[in-house]
Amino acid sequence: MDFTISPRVEDFRARIADFVENRILPVEADRSNWDAHENIAPEPLEKLRAQARAEGLWCLQLRPETGGQGIGRQGMAVCYEEMNRSIFGPVVFNSAAPDDGNMMVLEQAGTPEQKERWLKPIVEGKVRSSFVMTEPHPGGGSDPGMMMTKATRKGDRYVIEGRKWFITGAEDAAHFILMARTSDDPRRGLTAFLFHRDEPGWEIARRIEIMGPEEHGGHCELIFDGMELGADRVLLGEGMGLKVTQMRLGPARLTHCMRWLGLAKRCTEIAQAYAAERQGFGVRLADRESIQIKMGDLAMGIEIGRLLVMKAAWALDRGSFARKEVSMAKIHVANLLHKAADVAIQVNGARGYSKDTVLEWIYRYARQARLVDGADEVHQMVLNRHLSQEGRDFWRWDAAE
Repeated sequence: MDFTISPRVEDFRARIADFVENRILPVEADRSNWDAHENIAPEPLEKLRAQARAEGLWCLQLRPETGGQGIGRQGMAVCYEEMNRSIFGPVVFNSAAPDDGNMMVLEQAGTPEQKERWLKPIVEGKVRSSFVMTEPHPGGGSDPGMMMTKATRKGDRYVIEGRKWFITGAEDAAHFILMARTSDDPRRGLTAFLFHRDEPGWEIARRIEIMGPEEHGGHCELIFDGMELGADRVLLGEGMGLKVTQMRLGPARLTHCMRWLGLAKRCTEIAQAYAAERQGFGVRLADRESIQIKMGDLAMGIEIGRLLVMKAAWALDRGSFARKEVSMAKIHVANLLHKAADVAIQVNGARGYSKDTVLEWIYRYARQARLVDGADEVHQMVLNRHLSQEGRDFWRWDAAE
């Protein structure tokens, strides 16, 4: 097993690390650069994005013909982790959710015409995008088979009726990928559609306030009331919506983990720095065994997460859906991020609970990690299903041919 990375990926990693340290972190440290929803404001963001583009650090995840660098999932694991040393890092490099997953699925599933119209503007940073799937009860959440939003075929057009909620980025998005039901077939009943924010027949009912800081465009509730879309808006084909979700959500879950590892490392970094200088009762915190145990445990947890993510990335690069590997990474890293933020706040005491550091931002953000793209319990059930089907082969090593 070779755990080395290529010189090319290492070059990207090192340049990203330098960019984050010297360009993004100073912007993050100045609260005047934050917007009302605790994300980076548009003006400083566009300046940093222009610099990232100029240095060839833009959309690394995409193929060269699409405008990226084709570094593969393993290369992404290395680079995304480095990007998210800053809470603002991924969006600067155009590698943040939901655009990241939307670009990758459009690159893989779109026709040449669809890529030109719907993908290219996102790649160029001219528009934002959103993935419209989750519905309020009794509609579909983690189980897309429960989806109730309908697309009824009328001649050469589809009429969309339904309701969605917690749609990330919707308020700022121009391009949308919408999942709707076109039949009751359990495997071919869903279809993915493309639409623009200027289409009639839909509206944002509200921007849902959440516990943590928000991505650009928030998390919104949408109502579809007779929106009409032509057949050219169907992505991959009628009835292929479930396949689109599989193509998008598996890699997207893993890219979340890649970024969350960067945030977990940032928490550890802040905790280490404070423990090294803070004294109590004549002893540095860093010299106390209780602190050393906490920090050592975090270091181990982060490394376990990196190995799980890299194995899943390796499997995806080999053409596998990597369902087991992605689920294991998603469970572990989501819980690790929450733990890292909690430990770092505890080490920093009142300082950690204040807004003097980004720890409280990360702590509030981290709680969603165990819910988004499938709750822990859903992924645990996925793993149990594989265990029941595979038995001892669940842990088999793939032998080289």
